[in-house]
Amino acid sequence: METQTKIAYFSAEIGISAKLPTYSGGLGVLAGDHIKAAADAELPMCAVTLLYKEGYFKQRIDDDGRQSEAYPQFDPNPLLKKIPIKFTLPLRKRAVMIQVYEYRYKGLTGHEIPIYFLDTNLEENFYDDQVITLRLYSGDKDHRILQEALLGFGGIKLLEELKYKNIETYHMNEGHASFIIMQLLRKFDGNHDEVRKRCHFTTHTPVPAGHDEFAIDRCERLLDGLLWKELSEISSIQNGRLHMTELGLHFSRSANGVSQLHGKVAQDQFPQYKIGHITNGVYHPYWAGKDFREVFDNRLPGWREDPTRLLNVDAILPKEIVKAHQSHKDFLLGYANSQTQMALSNDILTIGFARRAAAYKRAGLIFSNMERLAQIGQGKIQIIFAGKAHPADENGKEIIHQVVQNAKKLFGTIKIVYLENYNLWLGRIITSGVDVWLNTPRRPNEASGTSGMKAALNGIPNLSILDGWWAEACQHGENGWAIGNPEIIDDVADAEHLYSVLEQELIPTFYNEPEKWADLMINSIATGVQFSAYRMINDYKDKYYKL
Repeated sequence: METQTKIAYFSAEIGISAKLPTYSGGLGVLAGDHIKAAADAELPMCAVTLLYKEGYFKQRIDDDGRQSEAYPQFDPNPLLKKIPIKFTLPLRKRAVMIQVYEYRYKGLTGHEIPIYFLDTNLEENFYDDQVITLRLYSGDKDHRILQEALLGFGGIKLLEELKYKNIETYHMNEGHASFIIMQLLRKFDGNHDEVRKRCHFTTHTPVPAGHDEFAIDRCERLLDGLLWKELSEISSIQNGRLHMTELGLHFSRSANGVSQLHGKVAQDQFPQYKIGHITNGVYHPYWAGKDFREVFDNRLPGWREDPTRLLNVDAILPKEIVKAHQSHKDFLLGYANSQTQMALSNDILTIGFARRAAAYKRAGLIFSNMERLAQIGQGKIQIIFAGKAHPADENGKEIIHQVVQNAKKLFGTIKIVYLENYNLWLGRIITSGVDVWLNTPRRPNEASGTSGMKAALNGIPNLSILDGWWAEACQHGENGWAIGNPEIIDDVADAEHLYSVLEQELIPTFYNEPEKWADLMINSIATGVQFSAYRMINDYKDKYYKL
């Protein structure tokens, strides 16, 4: 079918549209931005993922701050086209039937990249097999193995069914896709070099616990004859366990982390492999807010095709920048007030913190000294939080609970809201509508941090730990502010420095120096250019795809 396609991109989640609940967060949204930028660059690419008809989950947060989950059924018609291809994969001693759906993403020039979604939710399958693809990141280790087998073994079988014959690069977006290696070994008669020269691996996970590892006997029980027969040849199998990231790395000609700092962290994690870096970027035509898109169209035509034109942001009058931002802020606060009845004010400095609820992201850092925060922020700041905790992550759920409880303690002093069901749509209105983007990870655990790039693109200064992309981008006092000492990881010291920057630099500038604040916004937009998916995809093209 697509005989000229040379790159096959595999990802367990792809966030290509807010209407398709086939992603959970940063990894999937990044994958979507990667594909969008690749289409604009007219790269000969296709992509493979799974179809989750109940998605990740719909989040609800009660008045006490307790998260609950709902799983509404998603009907892929008419967004996805069911293509006339079905095939089977031997799983758990059964031939599991797989249906394929297609979404064709069209770039700015009209170039299309097909995304294939694999689905087992079919009447022909046993119920236990129907639910393999039902939900993203659900179930136990057995379920995880089955989903990853479907992506890897099933994804390669699909490309063969579709008669893709000229694939030069199989790009694994994280270890979830590493089973493609075993299917490729079968395809190339066990020739390691033939497999290795065709594969590239991207890791996004600085935390060791984030890398999947499965017992071989468990895999053999679930995957009937799918594992490569000569397992002793594979160095990523040790002590009877299969490390999925090491499997991908071992059989890849090249590999990368997703920021300069993360590349070093990944290299230290896996010293036996050569790991470079390409800092992530965001798809600028999507993440720039509506009013900014109109200003850019008017003042800097061609910016969608070539974001480097935004480097001429000085051609836009500061009052136009401020007006566009205020419109986005009005929309966000209108939505937030409709959801929470908190009456957030358009005149108050609004801080945004929206990301997955995980301990290393330290959502509670700003509450370290409640008395100090109240003293600094009363009548001067309001805060919008958002983000999901994995349904099985009780610690993550407790983080959300604590944020809501702290918000209640500060009621009457500082207005704080937690917006539920963080997704692509809500992410776009938050990253374009707050005044400052707060990020407080425990360095170096934030591999990249693309939400901060989205904020910068909308003229929103970052207030962040020097981790991920911000370690490369920060110009303190010019495009945002750094928190903490990068050489010392200390929660107490980081919180104290956060309060100091808020009190002495950020709040006075916002209220007393509007011209300087406008400069911060202009510099943020210029910073965002370097962290666009346009730049990122060209880096992949030149450095790793070698087209």
